[in-house]
Amino acid sequence: MTDLTPLGAPDRLELGEGIRWARGRLVCVDILTGRLLTAGGHDTAPLRTLVRLDTPLGAVAPVAGRPGTWIAAAGTGICLLTPGTDPEWLADQERNAPTAMRMNDGCADPHGRFWAGSMAYDGTPDAGSLYRTDPDGTVTRALHGITVPNGPAFDRDGTTMYLSDSARGLVRRYSVDPRDGGLGEGEEFTRVAEGSPDGMTVDCEGALWTAIWGAGEVRRYLPDGTLATVLRVPAAQPAGVCLGGGDGRTLYVTTARVGLAAPGPLDGAVFRARVAVPGLPTAAYRSTET
Repeated sequence: MTDLTPLGAPDRLELGEGIRWARGRLVCVDILTGRLLTAGGHDTAPLRTLVRLDTPLGAVAPVAGRPGTWIAAAGTGICLLTPGTDPEWLADQERNAPTAMRMNDGCADPHGRFWAGSMAYDGTPDAGSLYRTDPDGTVTRALHGITVPNGPAFDRDGTTMYLSDSARGLVRRYSVDPRDGGLGEGEEFTRVAEGSPDGMTVDCEGALWTAIWGAGEVRRYLPDGTLATVLRVPAAQPAGVCLGGGDGRTLYVTTARVGLAAPGPLDGAVFRARVAVPGLPTAAYRSTET
């Protein structure tokens, strides 16, 4: 494994998350500025804005059969984004919540559903939820009582889901019914004592990679929960990870500057490193309307 190399100089993200290798390119979000970004053609090329919203943008996934269109966790709901057009809202489920909420991280599963979490701006304990968007566009609360949900991440066949509750330093593992997306009882997969588990991805061996916010690390856990790899990141707040590139063996990491009294020169940068085990293809949301 090589050292991490920063990308997109001189870009530094306020809250870089939701990083994906999709449609042959790298995309990520800067949540608080509402931007969907893509990497340039070389390491020093600035990141390019694909979409900019006037509301926080938590994460996206590609929409199958609609090139250039993304399903997004944005603001207080779920929408479809196509550059140059207004968002097409599917749901605004957290708009009337008792505390001010926003959507956070999310991804599609191998069966074509889109999953995304919500959280309170002020970190109110247990205010967050995990929502599932089915192919027919129906948005359902799948879990509640989460403070800061991050991920989720799915295994190859979409029957296992990992989800962080970052505020508790906890990653849980759930069984997933492939027929309807129903979740089994969650079990503790791992607990982090220093820092918080944040964005996640699963590789071809079923191991879980997770960014560790506040600890300047990315960690790889084997399917039995054994910690196999610790990769030091030259930024305090790693927030998102994905595996991609032409052979799937490039690990990409987003970081954040938000909340740091004196950000360092690489806080908020996007990084890459070569790894031995490739990742899984990025799943797309498969709308029945497509």
